[in-house]
Parts: sequence; C-alpha cells; structure tokens
Amino acid sequence: MGLSIGLVGLPNVGKSTTFNALTKAQNAEAANYPFCTIEPNKATVPVP
Repeated sequence: MGLSIGLVGLPNVGKSTTFNALTKAQNAEAANYPFCTIEPNKATVPVP
C-alpha cells in the first residue's frame, strides 16, 4: 500500500526545507527568494 502526500504553501515559508528534513537529503533547492522551486521534488521514505 502506498501513501502520497504533498507540501503546499505560500512562497518562502520553508516547504523545501521541510522536504529536505523529511527525506534526510538535500534534493530540493532552498534559497531566500520566491519561486526558487519550479519543478516538483519527489522522494520515497519509509513510514514505520
């Protein structure tokens, strides 16, 4: 069984930082200007 989630929010609120923390990687670019992430970031993580 798979579970899909998404992070949605205003620009510059920490979505990419949260994504990087949850995936324990630095896949999503996080910068201090709006609309830094244009393409969606995807990852697979284990859920206990």
